[in-house]
Amino acid sequence: MRDINMGSTMVMVSNVLRAAILMVFMLPAVAATAALPSAVDGQPLPSLAPVLDEVTPSVVNIYTQTRVRIRSPLLDDPFFRRFFQVPDQPRERVSQSLGSGVIVDSENGYVMTNNHVIAGADDISVTLSDGRSFDAEVIGTDPDTDLAMVRIEAEGLKALTLADSSQLRVGDFVVAVGNPFGLGQTVTSGIVSALGRTGFRGLEFQNFIQTDASINPGNSGGALINLRGELVGINSAIFTPSGGNVGIGFAIPSAMARYVMDQLAEFGEVRRGTLGIYVQDLTKELAGAFGMEDMHGALVAEVIEDSPGGEAGIMAGDVITSVASFPVRNMQDFYNIEGQLRIGEQKDLHFLRGGREMQVTVGIVALREMDGGSIDYRLKGARFEEIPAKQRADHVNGVLIAGLERNSQLARNGLRPGDIVTGANRQDVQTLEDLQNLVKGSRGPILLQIRRNGENYIARID
Repeated sequence: MRDINMGSTMVMVSNVLRAAILMVFMLPAVAATAALPSAVDGQPLPSLAPVLDEVTPSVVNIYTQTRVRIRSPLLDDPFFRRFFQVPDQPRERVSQSLGSGVIVDSENGYVMTNNHVIAGADDISVTLSDGRSFDAEVIGTDPDTDLAMVRIEAEGLKALTLADSSQLRVGDFVVAVGNPFGLGQTVTSGIVSALGRTGFRGLEFQNFIQTDASINPGNSGGALINLRGELVGINSAIFTPSGGNVGIGFAIPSAMARYVMDQLAEFGEVRRGTLGIYVQDLTKELAGAFGMEDMHGALVAEVIEDSPGGEAGIMAGDVITSVASFPVRNMQDFYNIEGQLRIGEQKDLHFLRGGREMQVTVGIVALREMDGGSIDYRLKGARFEEIPAKQRADHVNGVLIAGLERNSQLARNGLRPGDIVTGANRQDVQTLEDLQNLVKGSRGPILLQIRRNGENYIARID
C-alpha cells in the first residue's frame, strides 16, 4: 500500500512539475509582448533622460600620456657599453591614464578637471561626447584643491551651468557623469550623503561633498549635477578598501571650483590672500576654559606681526566665529574661507573675546607678502627650533620640528614633532634661516630630508 501511495504521489508531483515548467517557458513569450506604460494615472514615468540630454555634451573624457626616461644601471659601466656596443641613451617608457572633465566656458574652450588627472602629463587629449578629440593645453593648476583647467580649440561646445553648492542639503538627489575605467561616458545616481568632509592628505583646502552615486577610477574630474542639470561638484576621490566603488565618493563643491576657475583664467595660477592669523580647533577643554557652551569656532593661536589681523586688533585667544559672513565651525573652515578671499578686499570678521561678541573689518593681503618675515606658507602650522646641544654633539645638524598642528601640511604628510629637517631640495639645512631661504626660493613641491630615530627619510610637501 505504501508503494502504491508513493507511486501516486510521484505521478502527482510529476504533473505539477510539467505544469510549472510549461509556465516558465511561457513567461518570456508573455513578457516579450508586454511593454512598460508611458504613464501611470495620467502622469509620465519619472526619468533623468531629459536632464542628461542637456548635461552629457558638457562632460568630456580626458586621456593623458607621460614619458618617463628609464636608465639601466649597466649603462653606467663604460666597459659594458663598449663591449656590447650599447649607445649611451636612456630608454623611454610611456604611461597612460584617463579621467574626466567638465566644459565650464564654451567661448574660451575651458575644461575643469582634477589636478591629479593631468599632473606631470606630456600630452593631454580631450574627447567630447560626440566623438571629436582635441589636444589640450594647460591653463593652470591648483594642487591645494586638486583642481586644474585646460583649454581646447573647438566649436559647438556647451558649458555646464554652475550651481550654488552652499545651498546643497544632505538627502538631495545628485547624478555623477564621467568616464570610469575608460568605458566611455557613464551616468550613476545617488544622494548627498554628507557635507563638509575633510581629512584628506596632501590638500590644503578641503570641503568635500560626500555622495553614494557610484564613482570609480576614471570618474575623477567629472560632473556631479543636481536634478536641474547644474554642476554642484567636481568628482575627485573615493573611499574604498577594494579599489572599486563602495558607495562613498567625494566631490569638490562648485563654489570652490568657481573661485579656482576664475583665478586660473585670470592669472594662470591661484593667488590667495591671508589675514595673517594661525588658528587651531576649539576642543571641549578649551571651550570650557573660555566659558563657551559649544565648540563652534576657530581659536586664534598666533597673529603675525604687522599682518592685517594684527592691525585689526585680533589677539591670540580670540575665537573666530565667522569671516565674510561665512560661519567658521573649526580650523579647516577658517582656512577654506581665507583661501578664497581676494587680495585687496575688506571683509568683516566676527569673534569672541572674554565671552563678548566683537566685530572688526580686516584687509586681505597676498599670502606671499606675509611670508617675507616668517616661514614659508607651505610649512605653516609647524614650530621650528635649533638642534639641542646633545644632538649637535652627536653630529646631527638641522632644524628640529618642536611643534606641529594636527591638520598642518607637514602633519598630513607624515611628519611628527621631534623630526629633524636636515635638508631641503637636496641642499643641507643647518639653521632656520637656511630652511627659510631654500624653501622661499623654490617653486612647486618641496623635498625635505628628515632624520627620525637614526633613520633618514624624504618627505615631499606640495
